[in-house]
Amino acid sequence: MSRITTCFETLKAHNKKALIPYITAGDPDPGDTVPLAHALVQSGANIIELGVPFSDPMADGPVIQRASERALAHHVSLHQVLDMVREFRDTDNQTPIVLMGYLNPVEVMGYESFAKAAADAGVDGVLTVDMPPEEAEELGQALMNNGLDPIYLIAPTTSEERIQKICDAARGYVYYVSLKGVTGAATLNVESVAEKTRQIRARTDLPIGVGFGIKDASSAAAIAAVADAVVVGSALIQKIEQHMANRAQMIEQVATLISSMRVGMDSGI
Repeated sequence: MSRITTCFETLKAHNKKALIPYITAGDPDPGDTVPLAHALVQSGANIIELGVPFSDPMADGPVIQRASERALAHHVSLHQVLDMVREFRDTDNQTPIVLMGYLNPVEVMGYESFAKAAADAGVDGVLTVDMPPEEAEELGQALMNNGLDPIYLIAPTTSEERIQKICDAARGYVYYVSLKGVTGAATLNVESVAEKTRQIRARTDLPIGVGFGIKDASSAAAIAAVADAVVVGSALIQKIEQHMANRAQMIEQVATLISSMRVGMDSGI
């Protein structure tokens, strides 16, 4: 059983939902990533989504685009991201880590080589934003051959037929993008999210994570009421960006945001 599946089953047994923060590897400095990841876990995160910096992050809004730019200014590569995961695993062998990024760096490494290297480093799942499941058979098979969960996005505009195809190809969890557009955009409509998660749940037993538009404890609690996991990215990256001149303060601000979300989700505020 994968770490991701174990995580969700343990949370379900305690009537809790997963909190999944996203950070970009190497932002604002390569030496910050592992301490930030540990601080997130200590503050109540259950799974870490670790962004692989990319020069053309087309699905991301300006906040996460700038995070990629800061990481790339330090020449952070996919190999270095895997080294960061390996370092994280030195002291945490329980928290699942999902790599989130774009296809190009994976293709350069080669599907099988990437999947083996990721598994050896301690990665648990991979979400490749620009690789739809219809084209992902070879990559998906390489991931599963190495014990990694392929994770896919479902959008508000995704048809019911395609939801089924995505759910059939996915492992670990499915990620519902609650808003049209790029990350960090627009306003969350919880009723719309609830309706879509019901559609998805009718087609899979996999946990459903919801991301985009979750900014604080109240929005995290509202989504936790209708989904199995809450994914927060841009709001977290904004805290990093605002306080990156002071590492201790940056980590404290990130930890405070995640702690408040954890409390909100657990109390249902």
